[in-house]
Amino acid sequence: MTFRKYILLVIICLFAIGLQETSNPKEVDAFTNQIIQRGSVGDDVIELQARLQYIGYYKGKIDGVFGWGTYWALRNFQKDYGLTIDGLAGLKTRQKLVNVSKFDGKWVHTQIAKGNDFTYYGGTDLAKQTKPNRNAPKGNTAPQPKQQPNQNTQNTNNNNTNATNNTATNTNNANQNTANTTNNTAVNVPQGFSQNDINLMANAVYGEARGEPYEGQVAVAAVILNRVESPTFPNTVAGVIFEPRAFTAVADGQIWLTPNDKAREAVLDAINGWDPTGEAIYYFNPDTATSSWIWGRPQIKRIGKHIFCK
Repeated sequence: MTFRKYILLVIICLFAIGLQETSNPKEVDAFTNQIIQRGSVGDDVIELQARLQYIGYYKGKIDGVFGWGTYWALRNFQKDYGLTIDGLAGLKTRQKLVNVSKFDGKWVHTQIAKGNDFTYYGGTDLAKQTKPNRNAPKGNTAPQPKQQPNQNTQNTNNNNTNATNNTATNTNNANQNTANTTNNTAVNVPQGFSQNDINLMANAVYGEARGEPYEGQVAVAAVILNRVESPTFPNTVAGVIFEPRAFTAVADGQIWLTPNDKAREAVLDAINGWDPTGEAIYYFNPDTATSSWIWGRPQIKRIGKHIFCK
């Protein structure tokens, strides 16, 4: 075989391979190389939302708009999987999402084109296999039942305080919280709650109940935690707070007001076990409520201007 014929044969082989690749293109359903961040829109955001929803982090509408709900879902995912918690879908975050989730782009886009406002995108089995257990207790410690503040008079190290009857303990808690702020940790925060969870809850408490008595602010935080623990609500703080139509402060933007120290203290008291509501999962202001449904919920008690319900 002459050299010219050999070169011609190689060219023909390469051309044939090219035709085969063109006629049978590889299926590509992963992200582009763009960093996805808050304010982004388009197909990458749709895939991000769908993948986060697949493994149980994002509970909102898959609409291709990177808003606050997507942002907090992404941060919770990053925390659980040991990634840099920045709310940006960079290369490592996108790769981890691809590894632990699935994405049927054609199906998702078809649903969007039909105008379907679906807020669940499969994946229960895979989610159970891949999602870390954020709430697992350390060692063999069994979960302790919640205690009411008046049961703690013999335990001066317990932070389940009653703001009305124990202002000295609250002052001590405030000093401890301030001291720990620089270390980005909170006082006696149980396994499963991040500093971001605490900050977001403080925003919600301040936006929803800053004019309420201290017990009423703790009560709002307790409702959020009760929803996280309930099987009928999202299982993350961000998921609960940003669930559509769940909190007025999210709807009117007051969630982004800067919370004061009192709101943060209320969150820590709720996390450490004080539930003034008696395990309520709903509350409403009877002076402004217009929903007949909420009036039909079994009422537990009234604290300040809010009625707390089962």
